[in-house]
Amino acid sequence: MNCDICGKETNLFKTDVEGSILNLCEECSRFGKVISVIEGEKKEVKKKVKKDIKIEKPKKKEFILTIIPDYGGIIKKKREQLRVKQEDFAKEIKEKRALIHKIETNQFEPSVSLARKIEKFLNIKLIEMEELKAGKIDKKKGEHFTIGDFIKVKK
Repeated sequence: MNCDICGKETNLFKTDVEGSILNLCEECSRFGKVISVIEGEKKEVKKKVKKDIKIEKPKKKEFILTIIPDYGGIIKKKREQLRVKQEDFAKEIKEKRALIHKIETNQFEPSVSLARKIEKFLNIKLIEMEELKAGKIDKKKGEHFTIGDFIKVKK
């Protein structure tokens, strides 16, 4: 029989992966909870899989690049210190003057690539690394998770 995830032909285990029962190989069974060994498999292998599942690997920290909160005021203040007009500043970084105005008045948050261009020209820091923190998701009995439950909405 073949593994339902990778297709490898090997010993299979009946595994619960997010509510779905799949026939998985030893490697893929780590993505869920092993329920049983499919008939005809060795008991030694079953014990080994259970040991592997109990071992939790330390989670890697995940980071996201964000724009600092008062980006508009900082950009405007630094541009004025350098005595550069909005129009000239826009030409130097190859953007429209209207876009620079919207950024300086916090009506438009620049993308990371645009913020990097502004940082380089004005010699300021606009981008910071923020650690993503895992939050607890409340789930009522009988409900299932959807992709929307895991999406972090930026306010």
